[in-house]
This record gives sequence, structure tokens and C-alpha cells, in this order.
Amino acid sequence: MLRYLIFLSLFCFASNAISAQRPNIILLSVDDLNDWTGCLGGHPQALTPNIDRLAERGTLFANTHCQSPVCNPSRASLLTGRHPHSSGVYFLAPDLKQAPALQDLETLPERFAKHGYRTMAAGKIFHTGDRRFFQEYGGNFGGFGPRPEQKISQPHGHPLWDWGAYPAQDGQMPDAKIAGWAVEKIESLPQQDDQPFFMGVGFYRPHVPMYAPQKWFDLFPRDQIKLPLVNRGDRDDLSDYAIALTNEEHVSPLHSWVVSAGQWEHAVQSYLASIAFADHCVGRVLDAVDRSPHRDNTIIVLFSDHGFHLGEKERWAKRSIWEDGTRVPLVIVAPGFRQRQRTLKPTQLLDVFPTLLELAGLPEDTSQEGHSLVPLIKDPIRDWDHVAISSFGRGNYAVRSEHYRYIRYLDQSEELYDHRSDPHEWTNLANRKELETVIATHRQHLPKAEMPVLPGDSTGHQAYKAASRYLMP
Repeated sequence: MLRYLIFLSLFCFASNAISAQRPNIILLSVDDLNDWTGCLGGHPQALTPNIDRLAERGTLFANTHCQSPVCNPSRASLLTGRHPHSSGVYFLAPDLKQAPALQDLETLPERFAKHGYRTMAAGKIFHTGDRRFFQEYGGNFGGFGPRPEQKISQPHGHPLWDWGAYPAQDGQMPDAKIAGWAVEKIESLPQQDDQPFFMGVGFYRPHVPMYAPQKWFDLFPRDQIKLPLVNRGDRDDLSDYAIALTNEEHVSPLHSWVVSAGQWEHAVQSYLASIAFADHCVGRVLDAVDRSPHRDNTIIVLFSDHGFHLGEKERWAKRSIWEDGTRVPLVIVAPGFRQRQRTLKPTQLLDVFPTLLELAGLPEDTSQEGHSLVPLIKDPIRDWDHVAISSFGRGNYAVRSEHYRYIRYLDQSEELYDHRSDPHEWTNLANRKELETVIATHRQHLPKAEMPVLPGDSTGHQAYKAASRYLMP
């Protein structure tokens, strides 16, 4: 009997020691990745076996949206827990530390460092200046990568806008080097000591220039490319302001040019190839985790910062608050929770910060403007009263619920789309009297107060300013 009691005591001590171990965290970012993944089904030819297998290991949040379809405000929002309308960071500038509302806030990695985590990163997690926020920063390894002497696809003036097969080898790509850095770190970190790690791994592709080595293009023969569905006249039921707001010819090519130049198939091929390459880099990191002693005690979060148009709604790039501009992949894998889960409840990147706090057992932060997703990880079909709110500039908002997208612009014009019957958002239902209650319900989620647009104008600001000529006097 005494032997049994001693054994039981030792067993309970070991179990408590294991449960007391704080989980490691790996944050995987894929820049400018829309829903063109196998698990989200955004394009029938998308090849993302590694993102898909990660989704199989945890929970796929299939109705997740960014807070802004621009890199800087989106990442600032995720990493501080504040909406753009609360921070004043609406565009590519100012830097988040130049925003008075954010200057004294701890960012996500800083919060974990405060609670004893060893923080490290490589690549792009923040929009710029990652070194400031991590205890160890491996570098960006060349960022958007090497470029040919002359553009491959077209003469558009913006230096990043190009697509095609380049360079020759994977190893020349910054993302391959970032993956290599992560693999080396994961393999060298001790199994578990008194300091768990928080690692950020930020990949640049498929952000423009959409370059990848030829072997990734070979997966998608150009003469077999399936183009996105486009409904001519799709924007006829929108206000002049809404159309002007998404006219991005100063930073991205016009859809009419892409079509007339015979480049649409080539650009779609390049985006698919870039995604496949980025997915391969994600897979290298996942394989390293699986080989390591950290496999069973590591939370993995994969996200993209915003969506991307490739001709849908007759436009290109980001900077829209339609579905193609805001919908992003979000996968969370956490030890002890069920696998192969999918939820269609509306979630947002703003929810990542409070979710990680809860999963890691850190104190709740009631100032966060997002909501922990742990309840949905426990029960993906539970009642969920929250919505996802996206914005582009002050006064332009989209409210995404489980079935609807509601948009109101600064000129007070509105859009409403029912995703059960109109997943492409081709038919604006905002003037339907029978849907007045639906619209009123969504209007209640619009912000009651907004920060002014801060100094530090950038190209992302120009369309916002240009659209102002259509405002009512």
C-alpha cells in the first residue's frame, strides 16, 4: 500500500510539472495571402499542402478578416490589439510607435517577453522595424528579394509591381533563408527550461513582385490557368465614392491594362506559384517542429495580413473592404485541443492577441479590442455574438457577420451582400426594404468614435484623398 501511495504521489508530481510547462509559440505570417489555399478553396488550382496539413492539426477559422487591407495598419492592429480607428494608423504611415494611442502599449512579443518568454523573429512580422520588438531578430534576409535588371511582365511605374519566373534557385529567395533560420533555431532550442520561446517567422511571398523559381511556375502551366470570375458591370450599383476609393492605378495596374496586355493568366500563374513556394517554406518550419522535442508543447498560429484581388471586381491588389480584400487564412494549433476543426463564425486578426494570452495562461487584458477565440476552439459551432470589422481610411467600414457583409462609406453610401447566395458580392442588397432590419443590426457595430488620420501620408492614402471629391458638400 505504501508503495502504491509513493508511486501515486510521484505520478501526480510529474503530471503537475508537465501541465505547468508554459507552451512555446510560433507565429507564421504569409504576406498578401488571400483565401487561395486548399483548405479555404479560394482558387481551384491553389497548391498549399503544408498550410492544409496545419489546418488538419488544429482549428481553421474560415471566416477571418483583417482590420485593414493594408500591411501597416493590419499588422499594427494584430500586434497591439487595437482597431485602426482607435489607433489612428490607417495607412502605410505612420509607424505604430509614432501613433500617440499606441506609444505606451506593449506589443504582442513584448507582452510575452514581460512574462518570461524568450522572443525571436526573422522576416516580416511587423510592417517595419521588427528588431525593436524582439529580443533577437535574425534579419529580413533581403526582404522582397532579388530583382532582374528589367521588369518581366509590364512597365508599371511602381517598383514592386512585377511577376514572372525569377530567380533560378530557391536558395536565392529571402523566404528560403528565413525558413532556414527558423529550422536552425527550432533544432537548437532546448526541449523545455524555465524560459519558453515566442518565435515569429514572417514570409514575404506572395507579395509583389510575384517572383519564384521556374519549378514553382511549372506546377501551373500558363495555358491551363483558371481565371477568377468577373462580372462585368459588377460595380454599377456602387457610389462614385466607393469606386474612386478602390481606384489604385497609382500603385497597381488597372484591370483593363492587365487584360489588354495579355498578362492576366501570367499574373494569376505567378501568384499561384508564389503561394506554392511560400507554402513550401511553411512546410520546412512545420517539419522542424515535428522533428523537435517541442512538437507537443508548441502553439502554432498561421495568418496573412490581408486579402488580395487578381481581377475580382475589376481591380488588383489590396485596399478594398470587399471580401477579396479582407478575408485571410487563420489557423491555430494548440496542445490539448481537438484537431480537424473548422468554424465559419466571424473572426478577425484582432482576436489573435487575446487568444494567445489565454492559451498561454497569461493574465487577461481587458483593454484588448478583440476577443479570445478559445471558446470557438473548444466548440466551433457555439453561439458567437461577435463580428469582424474592417476599414480602409477613416469613415469606410465593413462589418462581416456569419452570413452578410455590410459596408458603409464616408459618403454614407452602403452595400450589403448575402454570402449564402452571393459569395462573389455581385449584387448590392442595401436598398432592399425587406432587409432593413439586417442592415440596422449591422450598423450597430459601426464605430461610435474615430481617431483622426495621423500625419505621415503614403501611397495608400492617395485613393482615400482622391475619393473625397465625391463627398456631399
